[in-house]
Amino acid sequence: MKRTNTIRNLSLSLLLAAAVFAAPAYAQISVTINIAPPAPQYEVVPAVPPGYVWAPGYWAWTGERHVWVSGRAIVQREGYRWAPDRWEQRDRGYYRTEGHWERDQGYKPVKAKKEKKPKKEKKQKGDKHDH
Repeated sequence: MKRTNTIRNLSLSLLLAAAVFAAPAYAQISVTINIAPPAPQYEVVPAVPPGYVWAPGYWAWTGERHVWVSGRAIVQREGYRWAPDRWEQRDRGYYRTEGHWERDQGYKPVKAKKEKKPKKEKKQKGDKHDH
């Protein structure tokens, strides 16, 4: 039984590591465990540069315990919003869904307005400024 738990924990750890480092942005991976995550930690959100959004921190599972992963600024995807990592309790387990991009239903593309060039004034003969 102890060997089975060790193999299961190692498998979960490898799955989590693969999800964090190798999963494409559109992939969604869920992790299920029997231990509730602690309450989210308070983070001061820094000023995020234009073209970026804040992905809040979350509790990850190492296979043995929860560890806090700090929030970070990520490049914005036009027409999408960031759905943060979350844990849900269902039946007798806790399920983590990775943060991911979701299509923003209220998104309306903004068309860039073309700048009008100022009209040049025509010089007339005898103009005081004409040299």
